[in-house]
Amino acid sequence: MIGAILGDIVGSPYEFDRSKKIKDFGSLFINESRFTDDSVMTIAVAEALLSVPRYADDETIKRAVIKSMQEWGNKYPHAGYGQRFYFWLGKKDPKPYGSWGNGSAMRVSSVGWLCDSLEETRRYARLTAEVTHNHPEGIKGAEATASAIFMARTGKVYPMSRTFSF
Repeated sequence: MIGAILGDIVGSPYEFDRSKKIKDFGSLFINESRFTDDSVMTIAVAEALLSVPRYADDETIKRAVIKSMQEWGNKYPHAGYGQRFYFWLGKKDPKPYGSWGNGSAMRVSSVGWLCDSLEETRRYARLTAEVTHNHPEGIKGAEATASAIFMARTGKVYPMSRTFSF
């Protein structure tokens, strides 16, 4: 999570600059560096997963993720959310909106640290994605990111054919 948040802050000044490919960052932190929606949601997902019982059912996990994401998102309303997500934050009973963007992958780093197996990692990643990013590509992004973190943490390597079907 620390790496995800540091990467978010270091990259924040360049996030929407499509005019040039920056290869020399000079200083990692500059005056324009700041945390973004990705850091806020990373913390929200971690807090949600730490708040539920170890083997909670899917709906309990999703409710905790939604609650935490809305609480954290509303504490930091100007963190740079996309328009659909910003409206999602304000809904009483928010529903997923079919996003296939990278938000679900950007916020999932804690899953790779909290889970004990690749299967559990993929399950929790899917659940954290589905509350907003219920498009198959949004779910795959979260699963791939969390799985890579889990495998790096545990040193386990799995054949691709066994872990993902694209």
